[in-house]
Amino acid sequence: MAKKIIIAGGGTGGHIFPAIAIANALKKEDKTIVLLFVGAKGKMEMEKVPQAGYAIEGLDIAGFNRSSLIKNIGLPLKLLKSFLQVRKIVNRFKPDAVIGVGGYSSFPVLRYAQQKGIPTFIHEANSFAGKTNMLLGKRAAKIFTGNDGMEKFFPREKIRVTGNPVRDAIVNSRISREEALQFFGLDPQKKTILVTGGSLGARSINEAIAAHIAAFEKNNLQLIWQTGKLFVDQAKQLAQGKDNIWTNDFITGMENAFAAADVVISRSGAMSVAELCVVKQAVIFVPFPFAAEDHQTVNAMRLAEKHAALIVKDSEAKNTLTARAIALALNDTERQELKNNIGELAVTNADEVIAREVLEVI
Repeated sequence: MAKKIIIAGGGTGGHIFPAIAIANALKKEDKTIVLLFVGAKGKMEMEKVPQAGYAIEGLDIAGFNRSSLIKNIGLPLKLLKSFLQVRKIVNRFKPDAVIGVGGYSSFPVLRYAQQKGIPTFIHEANSFAGKTNMLLGKRAAKIFTGNDGMEKFFPREKIRVTGNPVRDAIVNSRISREEALQFFGLDPQKKTILVTGGSLGARSINEAIAAHIAAFEKNNLQLIWQTGKLFVDQAKQLAQGKDNIWTNDFITGMENAFAAADVVISRSGAMSVAELCVVKQAVIFVPFPFAAEDHQTVNAMRLAEKHAALIVKDSEAKNTLTARAIALALNDTERQELKNNIGELAVTNADEVIAREVLEVI
């Protein structure tokens, strides 16, 4: 009988792309395995998971809104509805295991699976565990972590430090810098800065770039600028008539963007960090200061302490980020040093390790 596994969670690329990497690794280990994703309706997993070739069911669920308490009024009702939906999905699909990758849609799925005695597994990407994962960790079979030192959040005997699964297209990319720049219609003779605020964009980074847009051309530099949906119109307007700027709300072939770049400006979510280690990029992190328990700053500091990355505070981005990025692009020695140091922290087989450990249990 073919084994069946549910992978639950999503919300951002930082949860979805590792989930897809784990799914691919499970399929590689056992071709007969049947996989089903469960995510939140209206979130990007509903688009990205089918694109990767997997089935997904969406829940009517929303997370707690920290910025507007009034928006949380319907939350208990949505939670109740999602639990009923989960019960239906799990009882129909009858999984042998459930893997949670974070994001609020993972909570009701893992909680119900634990009540039914189905083995559950958690992947915690960040160096500061999310509340959902901490609640679920006590009854999980195994907890896979991106970093060591996670005993303060989870039972020590359940932890496996695997690193974070990076998508196959990035791990095995053989794209040359010239090919990548051609993909974006840019000049191979010029240094290129990649700006990405993660899959949803980052306002402070976008505003910092917009405020100093002329400085890139002045320094003979090019820009690949991923803005997220909210800033894309403004960015396209600023880029009009400038052949040194490529901009869009989302970059589908991220492996091209990494190969094209000489310097990367990025948020420091766990998956962004993992990917940048694998591609050995000179990076300036701008941690999102409102991430739970400020975990993005913790993620970035781990690298900065090893001189494997630079950090610009979110509150200082508008005044200093562009100048710092330009200075780094023009400093070959510092760039090379950062690339060497970040490359030493790369983990390329986390997805395979997780897949094997899950299959051992079920």
